[in-house]
Formats: sequence, structure tokens, C-alpha cells
Amino acid sequence: MTDLPRYEYVKLADAIAADIASGKLPQGAALPGERAMTDLYGVSIGTVRRAIVELRNRGLVATLPAKGTYVIGQPDGTS
Repeated sequence: MTDLPRYEYVKLADAIAADIASGKLPQGAALPGERAMTDLYGVSIGTVRRAIVELRNRGLVATLPAKGTYVIGQPDGTS
């Protein structure tokens, strides 16, 4: 079952999680805005929004209304 294709939002969430793990996006760093991410990654706004939800579910980011989305954790579960 590992041959199943992954959804674009999961691929995007994995790419951002890799940036967090590598230190490119350290704890406390702000993610680019949704519109900027559509240009940066070449995906739709819906894909960006779903990827952010996925990252929140993984405990990697938190979104503050009218402030943005910030890194709060590491992929291995450490904060």
C-alpha cells in the first residue's frame, strides 16, 4: 500500500516539516503568508490551507488570528 499517491497538501506539509527539522524554520519563526506560499510552492490557496491544518495537527505550528502561523515544535515531537 505504499504505492498510493500522496495528496498535494501532505507533500507541502512534509516539505515544511522538513524545513522545520533542518532548522531552516526554527521555533518561533513565522511561516510566509498563505498567498506568498501559493507563489513559493506553486500550489492553490486551498492546498496551503490544508497543509497548515495538517501541520497544526502534527503539533508543529500554531496560527494566531490576524498575526500569522508560527513554528512551535519539531517533527520528532520535541518543542
